[in-house]
Order: sequence, then structure tokens, then C-alpha cells
Amino acid sequence: MKNVLLIRNPIAGKDSKRIDSVEVISAFREYDIECFEKTTTCQGDGIRIAQKYAPDYDAVVCCGGDGTYNEVVNGMLLAGADKPVIYLPCGSTNDFANTLGISKDPKKAAQMYVDGLLNRFDVGTFNDKFFCYIASFGVATDISYNTSQKIKNMLGHSAYLINGFVIRLIPMIKNLRAVPMRIEYDGGVIEDTFYFGAIANTNEISGMFKLEKHDIKMNDGLFELLLVRGDKPADIAEAFIKALRQDYTGKNIVLVKTKNVKIITDEPVDWTLDGEYCRTDGNVDISVMNEAVSVVTPKGKFLL
Repeated sequence: MKNVLLIRNPIAGKDSKRIDSVEVISAFREYDIECFEKTTTCQGDGIRIAQKYAPDYDAVVCCGGDGTYNEVVNGMLLAGADKPVIYLPCGSTNDFANTLGISKDPKKAAQMYVDGLLNRFDVGTFNDKFFCYIASFGVATDISYNTSQKIKNMLGHSAYLINGFVIRLIPMIKNLRAVPMRIEYDGGVIEDTFYFGAIANTNEISGMFKLEKHDIKMNDGLFELLLVRGDKPADIAEAFIKALRQDYTGKNIVLVKTKNVKIITDEPVDWTLDGEYCRTDGNVDISVMNEAVSVVTPKGKFLL
């Protein structure tokens, strides 16, 4: 009999999206798989639980949003626990799960696990941390962690749109200041001032920018580096409007594939890693760990 560890965030997402642990345990028990639950109580709990307990189980069921998934993967990598992750997305946005077409139905997840529908995915290193699908800085990257849990639970993804574009982004543009940086990536160096930057392994960046699906491979050892630079707020307004239309041409937008990124600046910078807040002293080293994590997913999406 197999044993799986269930790590559940009880406050992730809207009430209607939450998954009862009894549903999960029952779904796996149908296949003679015992499910042992651990519940997170605060930020960072997912890392601690996964790091301590994941090595002792055959797989880990992650029940929560992208932030919970990020913590679970961080804990497993820190523990060296190369076990399958079964992700049940019930957060407010679930960008990673939506990209891959992962269902929150415990019965489907249990069946896919039993059927061996496992795919391996790249993971990014960010100094001493890991991120699963995006690390970003600059305008609008604080939308996720500055949107209250109460509003996210009530409105779901709409909360990001309202808080991001109406309440925060439009007023911010008038007083924006770009950050001077030196950015080194495979085959190139850019020294300029930047309003926004993202290193991503997904076709949707910060809930705003979409990349061509056929061009994104989530296990090719490469991430997409998207930068918006300029000298004045009008630059970012023009670049954001173009990017929202999936037009990444022009002098103020940079979009390249790379395995490594080094960012050097004298200023502290606020980042989000898979939607979770992270502050740095300015200097960041990012690289791709090829096929570092195994996840139960429908076959074929965004893979080689």
C-alpha cells in the first residue's frame, strides 16, 4: 500500500474553491492509497512540512494555491525528496495549474497518479530559494501579496484585476521610477533602467502578459526573460499596452530565452516568486534546474 502526504492550506482561495480533506483522503483510498494530512498555519509552513516529512512518503499532495505549491516544492528540493507532486489547485489565481490544465478534482488527480501521468518540469533557483514558474520585479509585481486574503477569497482572480489595474497600476504610473540595473543573460548584457522584469516558465506572466503557447516548453532547460525599460513613465505605458496585445517588439521591450540571469544593482528590490513576496539587497543570481520536479499532469502540455 502506498502512502501519500497531504499538505493543505485551509485558507487558500475562495470558499467555493476549497477542497475538503475528506474528499482527498477518500479519493486516494479508492486506490488503496493512504493519505496523511498536515495543515499549514502560516507562511513558510509548507516548506517546513515538506522538508521534514516528504522523504518518508511515496508522493506529496499539495492542496492550495500557487504560493502553497511553491513552498511544497521548496521544501522537497531542500530535503532532496524527488517524489511526485500531486497538485490540487484551490487558490485565487492558480496560474501554474491553469497553464498545465491541472484539475482540482481529487478523483481525477488520484486516477492520474495511479495511471502514472507524471511529467518533469524545470525549476528556477533564485539565490538560495527556488521558484516554479515566475520571478518578477517592478510595477504590478506586488499585486498578489498586497491584495488582502479576504478580498481574494471573495473575488478570486477578479481581485487581482481590480487591485492591480484600477487601484494600483494606474496611479502608480504617474510616479514611477525605473531602477538602474546591469542584467547579464546567456549571450547578452543590458545596462539600463527597468520598470519591470520577469523570468518565467509559463505562457502567462504576472496575470497580464501572455506568450505564444507553442513557444513555451516547461522542461527545455530555458526560461523566458521579459524586461520593460525606459527613461520616463510614458515608456512603460506604451510598452505595457503593446505587451498586453502580445506585441513584444520595440526598443523598450526585451524578450529572450536564457538559462542564467544575473542582476546587479545598488538598490534593494522587491520581487515576487510564484506570487509570494521576496526582498533582496539588489543582486540576484538565477538559473534553471532542468526537469527538477515531477508533477502529476495531463500529458503533453508545454512539454518537449
